[in-house]
Amino acid sequence: MMSETSTEAVLFALEPHSLFYSLCKKLALNPGFHSFRRFPDNESYLRIEASVKDKHCIILADLSHPDSKCLHLLFLAETLRELGAVSVGLVAPYLCYLRQDKRFVAGEAVTSRIFASLLSQHVDWLVTVDPHLHRYHSLNEVYSIPCRVVHGGSLLATWLATQQNILLVGPDAESEQWVAQVSELSGHPYVIGEKQRLGDREVVVTLPDLDAHQGCSVVIIDDVISSGHTLIQCIEALQKQQFDDVSCAAIHGIFVGEAEERLQERGIRKLVTTNSIPHHTNEMDLSESLVVPISESLDEIDELRKK
Repeated sequence: MMSETSTEAVLFALEPHSLFYSLCKKLALNPGFHSFRRFPDNESYLRIEASVKDKHCIILADLSHPDSKCLHLLFLAETLRELGAVSVGLVAPYLCYLRQDKRFVAGEAVTSRIFASLLSQHVDWLVTVDPHLHRYHSLNEVYSIPCRVVHGGSLLATWLATQQNILLVGPDAESEQWVAQVSELSGHPYVIGEKQRLGDREVVVTLPDLDAHQGCSVVIIDDVISSGHTLIQCIEALQKQQFDDVSCAAIHGIFVGEAEERLQERGIRKLVTTNSIPHHTNEMDLSESLVVPISESLDEIDELRKK
């Protein structure tokens, strides 16, 4: 919780989000509201409907499908500041634009750096959940504002704790950091597959020999379910080795297009995600995990203002 001497804080949601009221309650934040709509030519209209002068303002925004949200976010942040907010922070349970972290082909935009630079100009601090880092070791390599990261592995482990005879499977090397953590916390064994990417929507997943685990139920662990192609390939590789009881637990469920339907067609038994991105598969609540980093961010701003 924030210290008793902290400046009053107001929470705004970019769009409706299941975390909004739980964070208001757990952190004693005032709920803030704003109007947002589009003119006939698709330009944006925004109006703040709360008093923000001399208050900390926090924006809650899952940044999946970001291109339709970014101007809304920047307009909101800058309007809060113009109306007298002493600080503007961002809680982004899902953080976008981390995929393109180098120039793979001449002429490509390194969008992760561009987006981080842009966002750092408009908010004072950032709290997020399990950003999909590849070549960056931390967000501080690209963001110039204080960043705090929440890890959702403990929530996945808690969900698995009461289940028996489970084999955890990570579809690729990138997933191992999450699978290893969940394995350590839950006590279930794990294996990691090898993924060969042939294009944006074409991958091949190869698994090691799993004969020693026959009879186990399988839970595929990953940080993000996006198009579902990697999971589908992993399911098919498991089915080739006679594993038919397959579920998936992920931190972030984007479910692009008909991803969920395609996974169900392949025989997935259950899909479980955290509520970083609102979806009917949300079974794990991140709100308690976000309390400390948000409190620390606000207290840090207050300490800086005293100096």
